Amino acid sequence: MSVRNWLPRIAGVLLAVLGLVVLVGVIWWRVVAPVTEGGIAVAGLVGEVSIERDEAGIPTVRGANRDAVLFGLGFVHAQDRLWQLETHRRIGSGRLSEAFGPGALDNDKFLRALGVRRAAAAQWEQLGGDARAAVLAYTAGINAFAGHMRARPPEFLILGLQPEPWTPLDTLAWGIMMAWDLGGNWTNELLRMRLALSLPVQRINELLPPYPGEKSLATRDYAALYRELKISGELGKQALLDAPESGVEGVGSNNWVVAGSHTVSGKPLLANDPHLKLTAPALWYFARLEAPGLKVAGATMPGLPMVVLGQNDRIAWGFTNTNPDVQDVYLEQIKPDDASRYRTPEGWAPFQSFAETIRVKGQADVSLTVRATRHGPVISDAGTAMVAGLSGAASGPTYALALRWTALDADAASIDAGLAISGAGSVGEFVNAAEKYKAPMQNMVVADVDGNIGFIAAGRIPLRRADNDLRGQAPAPGWEARYDWDGFLVADKTPREINPPRGWIATANHRITSADYPHYITSEWAVPYRQQRIETLLKERPQHDKESLRRIQTDVVSLATQRLLPWLRQAKPAHALGATAMQRLTAFDGEMRAGDAAPLIFAAWARELTRAVFADEMGGDDAYLRQVGRSDFRAALEGVLERNDAWWCDDKATPAVETCERLISRSLDRALDELQQRLGPDLARWQWGAVHQARSEHRPFSKVKALAPWFELRTATGGDNYTVNVARYHLKGDEPYLNEHAASLRAIYDLKDTVNSSVMHSSGQSGLVLAPEYRGFVGPWTAVRDLPLWGKGNRILVLHGAK
Repeated sequence: MSVRNWLPRIAGVLLAVLGLVVLVGVIWWRVVAPVTEGGIAVAGLVGEVSIERDEAGIPTVRGANRDAVLFGLGFVHAQDRLWQLETHRRIGSGRLSEAFGPGALDNDKFLRALGVRRAAAAQWEQLGGDARAAVLAYTAGINAFAGHMRARPPEFLILGLQPEPWTPLDTLAWGIMMAWDLGGNWTNELLRMRLALSLPVQRINELLPPYPGEKSLATRDYAALYRELKISGELGKQALLDAPESGVEGVGSNNWVVAGSHTVSGKPLLANDPHLKLTAPALWYFARLEAPGLKVAGATMPGLPMVVLGQNDRIAWGFTNTNPDVQDVYLEQIKPDDASRYRTPEGWAPFQSFAETIRVKGQADVSLTVRATRHGPVISDAGTAMVAGLSGAASGPTYALALRWTALDADAASIDAGLAISGAGSVGEFVNAAEKYKAPMQNMVVADVDGNIGFIAAGRIPLRRADNDLRGQAPAPGWEARYDWDGFLVADKTPREINPPRGWIATANHRITSADYPHYITSEWAVPYRQQRIETLLKERPQHDKESLRRIQTDVVSLATQRLLPWLRQAKPAHALGATAMQRLTAFDGEMRAGDAAPLIFAAWARELTRAVFADEMGGDDAYLRQVGRSDFRAALEGVLERNDAWWCDDKATPAVETCERLISRSLDRALDELQQRLGPDLARWQWGAVHQARSEHRPFSKVKALAPWFELRTATGGDNYTVNVARYHLKGDEPYLNEHAASLRAIYDLKDTVNSSVMHSSGQSGLVLAPEYRGFVGPWTAVRDLPLWGKGNRILVLHGAK
């Protein structure tokens, strides 16, 4: 038979196979899709819970009491976000490797060394009865769905995994990991220590400058200290490489509340947009919870039994990160003749040791011993698994690095505070509830239906002794008592403000304390560009409405870009595209619009110039790029250019003496080279949004080339690290302008009429990739549109206890 005769048969077989695959997919989807109508008998529930979903997939959960409603919340979290819950569990437990393979091993080692799961167990033992009941009810709801599940979501199938029962420790561990994401002072401490091996403290303070208008904290000469102690340049390096991302500069949030005296309605309006890493699905899940005495709606987080940000029938509230200094790193000296002991003010003491076994997919189990000191976990055990610790110079002592961190304390869980906040009925009750909050410290704004507005920075702040001459800025000798914490700031002494005469309150991770505030919170406030822009826009109108607040949330004017533009306009490029680029920059006003070329040229130039100025002093390109993901060193660059600082502009790796003027022009040439290779030579086709895409990362399939287009979400965006509509890019890798940290959700709450309250997050309600709700919010989020917070459902599912 000829090939021609075989072709129809082959085509027929292929079509049949394709049809079979489609049929199997349709059947699987019908089974795995959440049941949203009818009734289900579930284990662990007393009474009934109704779940009413609207067209966007947002549920209203109703029950006879709070715990029944939290059972329902756990159930819908598991229905829509089971794989997300699985990743949250594995992150908090340091168990990614058994699912994803050896690529996640270093991360697991760090999390085991950090002891997140051990801390969660200690917190569970101390958690109060009401909070325990809430966690247990929520846990039972998750597990009730798992017991009723008809098919596994695709991630489980592809990776060959089975869901495991959720436990209360998983909830508390995820709370600790959220605090980790919002606090990263430890990374700057280690950076200062590493820089001190080659730079004087004065230069380090220029690279990590103080808040604008202030002086760097006065400290001892820690560069001399580390030379005296013979500290190795490798100490702490592996911990920085292995640790999950935390403390990324520019990842903050905005919130503001406007009193009725400055609104059209005569009642307060409150806006909030927390800036977090974009994920698919989003970290947030909208829900409405109703029971006798409880009516609250807003952003929940799968893994936690509460509305974290939102509105009840009396108040609305929103958070931003305070950036507190609640982490201190300690150098622990190991006894030369007995590696099981370390030095304390009272002499040598034994390490606490914990044996850990990490299962690794496709490989043998990995065993390691991790330790803790009186300060906390030994984070330098993460990369080495050496019981002896990390060594300094061959003839010197041996050290380990321990971390003291408020979020690891046994009484640090904030479940009770979160529950009390969502039930508060006034600004005063909210402030009282917030004083129970421990970690992560947050700038909380609140408004009530009686017209009051307020702010409190809530969270636990350590007190440092007067003779602590390192001030938490760099790793301290752990054997000197003066560097130990001296208790905590009394909760009612944290910053706060109620009904200020100006009629509004706003926070954007800037300095929230006045010059006469007597207590130390941090020296690492975010630069105030977003705050300044928000204040300008709030002052432009005598009265605001919902639309004017939404326009503020859309704003992409970058005051930081405006500050550097005069230097870029002085460039004398030699590149063939230089003249055209300079023409584009002449009309550029610092508004980072997605459709324009000028923001892209500016961003590429700033990236090249920053590396040219600082990489050599930081140890070369590799060392610089390891750190640049956490900071873009923009404030440092501003200082160098404004001082015309020849020391920084000279490249120490070359015999020639480079000037700042020369670097400005050369960096533009290099930027144009890069952009021409990336986008071609026609500047008319260059657009900021083309490369500055918001990417919502899927764990783990964003790292799998064939699966990434299906599971991750992308959309073109404007803005930059310093615009109100934040769109932070990380400056490294093959896609250095990707926007991976942005407004993870946006909300506007109306205290006059809840019908006008609206919300939006960055992906969709569902975590099931084939569901329309998986990506249904991407378009509205990009356009800064929203949907009603208090919408009504059209599908009702009733849960009742199994007999």
